[in-house]
Amino acid sequence: MHSQTLRLASYNIQKCVGLDLRRQPRRILQVLDAMGARIAVLQEADKRLPPRPAALPHFVLEEAGWQVVDLGGAGSLGWHGNAVIWKGAGITQLASAHHDLPGFEPRGAVRVEFDTPIGPLRVLGLHLGLLPASRRDQIVHLAHDLERLPPMPTVWAGDFNEWSRQPVLDHLAPMLRFLPARPSFPAPRPLGALDRIAHSPELSAVAHGVFAERPAPIASDHLPVWADLTRPV
Repeated sequence: MHSQTLRLASYNIQKCVGLDLRRQPRRILQVLDAMGARIAVLQEADKRLPPRPAALPHFVLEEAGWQVVDLGGAGSLGWHGNAVIWKGAGITQLASAHHDLPGFEPRGAVRVEFDTPIGPLRVLGLHLGLLPASRRDQIVHLAHDLERLPPMPTVWAGDFNEWSRQPVLDHLAPMLRFLPARPSFPAPRPLGALDRIAHSPELSAVAHGVFAERPAPIASDHLPVWADLTRPV
């Protein structure tokens, strides 16, 4: 048996610039709402140059009923481009934090703890590096960081930048169960399963997939991925 489910999504929104070269923040929210996401982990949520203002403005999110995790960036939506938003009743933010990541490029991850309809939930949002060695080091670093925290059902979601369909990253975080990788990039004709979700054993994903309904194939160069999470009872 399963209790309630919670739909979590991960979406690299490419600074809200679609493949038509238009910056349309509301189109990103149209995709998230059509997908039925309650918690969304975003990558490339801020513009590139300092002071890295939000590509998806706070007032646009608020107008659409989304709440934003304050990750400490003045004017930014997230940290290192990673942001977490949520929508609807029954979800309360408890805490948030940053994780610096090793590697050739400047990278970071964000951590948010929620009370949700499926119970306490720790969400880690990440965007890993382009180099294989960096990705390996970053996964190991995050796994060690989270081992020091009090136990809590946990989900990792983000752009892992890993083209291989083989479980080359999975063994580096043995405390997690990676959902089967499905192509999400490039959006018009997906070939690479770059966007992924993994969860701790206390959770179960009763369904998961890639959302490809319009306007997702043009809203960003990535398609969003989603999972319906629950805690077996």
